[in-house]
Amino acid sequence: MLAVALGLACLAGINLYLTVFATGLAIHFHWITLAPAYQSLEVLGNPVIVTIAGILYFLEFFADKIPWIDSAWDAVHTVIRPIGGALLAIQVLGHPSPAFTVIVALLAGGTSLVAHTAKAATRLATNTSPEPFTNIGLSLGEDAAVLGGLALVHFNPLLALWIFILGIAAFFYFAPRILRAMKAKIWLVFKKLNGPADLSTPVKLPVTLPARLASVFSRENVLAETIAWAAPCISGRGRRIPPNLFGALIATNEEPRKLLFVARKGGRPFAGTIDLEGSIVAREPRFLSENLIIFPAVGKGPKYLFIFPRPHAGVVEQIVHDLRERLSAVPSHADLVDKEGAAV
Repeated sequence: MLAVALGLACLAGINLYLTVFATGLAIHFHWITLAPAYQSLEVLGNPVIVTIAGILYFLEFFADKIPWIDSAWDAVHTVIRPIGGALLAIQVLGHPSPAFTVIVALLAGGTSLVAHTAKAATRLATNTSPEPFTNIGLSLGEDAAVLGGLALVHFNPLLALWIFILGIAAFFYFAPRILRAMKAKIWLVFKKLNGPADLSTPVKLPVTLPARLASVFSRENVLAETIAWAAPCISGRGRRIPPNLFGALIATNEEPRKLLFVARKGGRPFAGTIDLEGSIVAREPRFLSENLIIFPAVGKGPKYLFIFPRPHAGVVEQIVHDLRERLSAVPSHADLVDKEGAAV
């Protein structure tokens, strides 16, 4: 019984209304025969419950396929799905002891919340582009997974439970990355709503770091270099730089062809160096963000992406201009001496 209870809770975290609607429909039309232990689920076959769940699923079917509407729908259901999953699990068990009911409700609610969070994070990640096709595909895939999961719960609940446990374990393994991605997307949405991209207003790149990042830079700055500019941003792809870290990109006066990205990862200081030698820098406007991309001029090599809020288009443009000037400048005599010394 516990396998069935947690299985339904997990599926409710993905799509509560489809879970209730499909289960109720199957019970109402006697497509499945409930075992004596699960007679308490017979209430889901009540025509009123089936109708209400069907109407709500009809609404979710369309809301789930429209970019950003799906994320708003998920936000509203952050509370509804875990509560619904817990109630379904309790209904499976019938009327056990109060203590056992509370334990199962907590387990089922947590299971639904994990499934819901995984779904919401995936949707949020796909909404960086306004095209709806990815959302439609994901929504149809989720509906198919719920229906397949319901069939598996009915025919082999233990196998279903093991599959759900593996899925939850995978979620917790990737949870830090998932939550960082969600935080980054929400922050970019908030910034975009605050103002459009603006290239007309002159900008001056900041030269100071927030306190939480200043200590990281001080730790890495063993040669006492001076900051030319320090631009807050989010890390994207890059060699040895994890994505979705809130940090700052730093250029120094002493190392014109190197950048340093500093951040905190899980509360610990993180720093990564980017060598600009032989690279091209460019600005890449996107739906939610303004990206700074760094890639090799010829051949293969490390590629980097740094993400800025959409209103900071002028900042990114200024960074690109500064870096191109640094790359086009003739190396100083000190640089040449350093290179000759390294060659010897």
